[in-house]
Amino acid sequence: MSWLFGLNRGQPEPPPGLPEPPPPPAGGSSGGGDKPKDKWSNFDPTGLERAAQAAKELDKSRHAKEALDLARMQEQTTQMEHQGKMKEYEAAVEQLKGDQIRIQAEERRKTLNEETKQHQARAQYQDKLARQRYEEQLRQQQLLNEENLRRQEESVHKQEAMRKATIEHEMELRHKNELLRIEAESKARARVERENADIIREQIRLKAAEHRQTVLESIKTAGAVFGEGFRAFVSDWDKVTATVAGLTLLAVGVYSARNATAVAGRYIEARLGKPSLVRETSRFTVGEAIKHPVKVTIKRLKSKPQDALEGVVLSPTLEERVRDIAIATRNTRQNHGLYRNILMYGPPGTGKTLFAKKMAMHSGMDYAIMTGGDVAPMGRDGVTAMHKVFDWANTSRRGLLLFVDEADAFLRKRSTEKISEDLRATLNAFLYRTGEQSKKFMLVLASNQPEQFDWAINDRIDEIVNFALPGPEERERLVRLYFDKYVLEPATGGRQRMKLAQFDYGKKCSDIAKRIDGMSGREISKLGVAWQAAAYSSEDGILTEAMIDARVDDAIKQHLQKMDWLYRDEETSVKNLTSPSMTHRTRRLTRTKGKRVN
Repeated sequence: MSWLFGLNRGQPEPPPGLPEPPPPPAGGSSGGGDKPKDKWSNFDPTGLERAAQAAKELDKSRHAKEALDLARMQEQTTQMEHQGKMKEYEAAVEQLKGDQIRIQAEERRKTLNEETKQHQARAQYQDKLARQRYEEQLRQQQLLNEENLRRQEESVHKQEAMRKATIEHEMELRHKNELLRIEAESKARARVERENADIIREQIRLKAAEHRQTVLESIKTAGAVFGEGFRAFVSDWDKVTATVAGLTLLAVGVYSARNATAVAGRYIEARLGKPSLVRETSRFTVGEAIKHPVKVTIKRLKSKPQDALEGVVLSPTLEERVRDIAIATRNTRQNHGLYRNILMYGPPGTGKTLFAKKMAMHSGMDYAIMTGGDVAPMGRDGVTAMHKVFDWANTSRRGLLLFVDEADAFLRKRSTEKISEDLRATLNAFLYRTGEQSKKFMLVLASNQPEQFDWAINDRIDEIVNFALPGPEERERLVRLYFDKYVLEPATGGRQRMKLAQFDYGKKCSDIAKRIDGMSGREISKLGVAWQAAAYSSEDGILTEAMIDARVDDAIKQHLQKMDWLYRDEETSVKNLTSPSMTHRTRRLTRTKGKRVN
């Protein structure tokens, strides 16, 4: 109801149905202008007058009650709006308090995280310092140990030198004393002999006369006894007959025993002895069994089947194929079936010989290795030696894997190749003994030039396996294998004079594998031996990364030089070949060279 008292600045419109208030009297606000102003001088009574007039009119009006109710409702509405604003303000205050609490919690969490990070960083830094202190202590301790060891070695060397000097001095003094003693004894003996020369000569003469008399009496007695016995023997014909018969039987027995010994020796050699063509074998010969019986027994008891690909690094496809061959060979031996003959060809050093040994051990068979280069120098004895090899192979109870390395050296074509008659006869003997598959032995041929085989040899092959050069993954596996074998194990074993510098070994092996493209497994193995030799040749025995790279560079240069020699040899051979039958081989060599260059 503030509008009734004129508290509002604007003049609101009166409620509908009420008369308009009268205008204020003129000069009401300016009367008494001459009087001094006080605190009530600015009060305007017109508002009260208008309110009184409106109240009178309102009482007289018929809408007075509705106006009061409307005014009351407006006041209640205003109060409710004011209360709503108060609640909104309180809610806003509470929200601000919640936001402030959340912000404080967030700040506290950030502070805790930052403190945690600082603690972690401080702990890591302290740990790093501790590790550095520990490494420094270890290094100092190692230097101290090396210095103590050097001093001990110097002390031992000095003591050894002093001991040797003392012994030499004692020996010199002893030698001088011995010379003086011998000289004194010689002088004394010479003086005594000069003084007793007559007595000594008389003693010698008497001893000689006594010895001569004794010898003459012994001769007379022996002659008399032999003469009496001979006369008695000759007069008795039964003794003479028995003696002649005994001598005859003795001669016959000696002759029979010598022949029987020769026959037994040849039988034993064929059954148990190693033939001359066999370079290496897992079978035990008679000589080894006689010389080392305990060692042979222990080795035989410890020999167990091994994994056919243990230590052999091949491509996944080739590995799967040769593993199937090894399993089939083992099952063939267990079921007493016929063995299949295998041809393995490829560049040198790709694991053909190693796989043949592992396959024999995996299947529980014995293995024997012979090389084709040993056949030609035997000449006429080659046929006999070849038959001895197969006779000896047929005596194996466990089955024998006969591995012929460089088989193309004597298994060449009989029609086109110029071979001697002795080598041709040896080849015919080989073909005769391998005409049928056997339950006693398995034939495995290895060659770098399989196209030179005689057609009859190709007809006896049941399985052909190509051992190619290792790929990138295989090279990395080989590098890691030989790095562990020739570098890490000796360096960590502590028994050899070899140490290894600190660098990333895995990354280094991967880089080396990328650089040595085209190398065989044997060349990579020799590279590992070169690393070991580099460490042994250094003053401190430490193999560094630079030394490894230097050996790799040398190996790459040597490999390229070998390849250059090979290409030149192949080009010379191709130029010298004029017969039409070698045209196919010429084209094949050219394609091979192109692939290698690429």
